[in-house]
Amino acid sequence: MTDTEAMREALSLAREAADEGEVPVGCIVTDGEHIVGRGRNRRETDKSALAHAELEAIRDACRRLGSWRLHRCTMYVTLEPCCHQGRQPPCTEAILAAGIRRVVVGSMDPNPLVAGKGVELLRTHGVEVETGVLREQCDALNPVFFHYIRTKRPYVVMKYAMTLDGKIAAYTGASRWITREAARRHVHEMRHRYRGILAGVGTVLSDDPLLTCRIPGGRDPVRIICDTSLRTPLDSRIVRTADKAETILATCVSDPGRTAPYTDAGCRVWTLPGRGEHVDLPALMDALGAAEIDGVLLEGGGTLNWAMLEAGLVQRVQAYIAPKLLGGAGARSPVEGRGVEAPDQAAHLRKVTVTALGEDFLLEGEVDRDVYGTH
Repeated sequence: MTDTEAMREALSLAREAADEGEVPVGCIVTDGEHIVGRGRNRRETDKSALAHAELEAIRDACRRLGSWRLHRCTMYVTLEPCCHQGRQPPCTEAILAAGIRRVVVGSMDPNPLVAGKGVELLRTHGVEVETGVLREQCDALNPVFFHYIRTKRPYVVMKYAMTLDGKIAAYTGASRWITREAARRHVHEMRHRYRGILAGVGTVLSDDPLLTCRIPGGRDPVRIICDTSLRTPLDSRIVRTADKAETILATCVSDPGRTAPYTDAGCRVWTLPGRGEHVDLPALMDALGAAEIDGVLLEGGGTLNWAMLEAGLVQRVQAYIAPKLLGGAGARSPVEGRGVEAPDQAAHLRKVTVTALGEDFLLEGEVDRDVYGTH
């Protein structure tokens, strides 16, 4: 088995981890010819700080070989092994304890606590280390993790469903349903994968959404409502289910008399500074990052979507497009607000892909620069 073939197997495991809402890291251990151990990140699934891909693969290899000594083995891992003492012992410690003679790494870890130190430590102890095997493919799996580690803010995906003529609702406000079942299921798969989901109070007032994940075995994201003046109705489904699904209300209101009914219902109320007439969105992103919410699905209306885009806080766009036409000069569109003055000021997407989802289409890409071209 070549290094490239083995890393492809590790990448497959990393993708499985991503599908489960984990940091996508995959790992295999080989005896030179055959795979003897497999592992992927399972910390969220198993609720265990020890469920790192490397540790899972080592356990599997020891079990299959009937020995804790893996001296003749090679490890292939999509992300550089951690070497710092955190909530669990470092993976490099387990690799050395098992006596693994060679380690092949795809991506280097941007975390300043690691950032090449894991590779250096292994080499210092006599382990042969090869880096950069299928690096592009490995890097592509981890935009959320890499962005969060580098910025301490969540990776934000602006998601919306619209018709072919750019409408997210009819002129009456009716919006159920723009897309069909396959596209809607894909949305719930994304909710399962991302730690948080962000919407504005306007969406709560108009649609009374749950913002939960409704696929079997799926995890609910943390629901974050941007509500400057604290207008979320106490009888809304968001508030009534706050004891079952974690809910944050981001507001500029600090009066305990106003906030107490929401906290009594199970919501967390974050009082943040304002910017203009609204919650300071960069401050909200900082607070979410501090709460270890590393990725957020933005399911806002046109106003919040524009505000996030204008602030340069959106990293990716997912547009679910239905082949239907609604018309209506007053019908809502996915991005509203002030808008740009000219097309050359537009936010551009790169690495764009189009995927068929039943009769609908998913167009997605990375935001290349903000609306004023300053990125």
